[in-house]
Amino acid sequence: MKLEWIPTALIAIAIVSTASILGSSWSDTRERHEKISVTGLAQRDFTSDVIVWRGSYERKAMVLSQAYALIKNDADVIRRYLQERSVDAKEIVFGAVEINKSFRDVPVGDNIVREFDGYLLTQSVKIESRNVDHIESVGRQISELLNMGVELQSQVPLYYYSKLNELKIDLLAKASADGRLRAETIAENSGSTLGKLYRSDMGTFQITAPNSDEQYTWGGAFNTTSRRKTASVTVRMDFLVK
Repeated sequence: MKLEWIPTALIAIAIVSTASILGSSWSDTRERHEKISVTGLAQRDFTSDVIVWRGSYERKAMVLSQAYALIKNDADVIRRYLQERSVDAKEIVFGAVEINKSFRDVPVGDNIVREFDGYLLTQSVKIESRNVDHIESVGRQISELLNMGVELQSQVPLYYYSKLNELKIDLLAKASADGRLRAETIAENSGSTLGKLYRSDMGTFQITAPNSDEQYTWGGAFNTTSRRKTASVTVRMDFLVK
């Protein structure tokens, strides 16, 4: 009986056994690399420095040129009203005039017939300003235009912050510092030493009204109706432990 295959088989078995031992040793080494996972948080209250106010008005006439003349006159009245109250002309933006045909239902015998009821023209006006206090005051008095024959529909003002990028960077730094402090406290209390940062991910950046019950969202809440706001951000961090 030929036994030439025995040395080859023994070598193959030895190779498999060695690989298994090395794999087990590497796995044990990985398992000893324990880590601490924490979430750092930073918040900051701030006040908006940009206000955006919008309004709209409409006119209707059977003849298009007459409707356009009416709405153009309204725009002139609104512009003059705002400028007389020290609103910068560069901050006033009028939108394009929207033209729609209006119809009404008219009974004719046993049928209902749609009848042309005139041209309905609509236009919007917007103010975007850093003079928040003043525009708020003007917006509260805008109903005075009714006495001038202009039926302006005023919207709730929106508030923004011009230094939002700087705010976000500052909060990220503070959230990272908060996360490291949390991890150091956990390591110290467990008799370990905090190692290097293994991984870090920014959480959701949120802007809400202060002391409100606004719901946080995965995509990030972005409040625009409150002048005063609270910004917050989280940072998820994994640290190795020695």
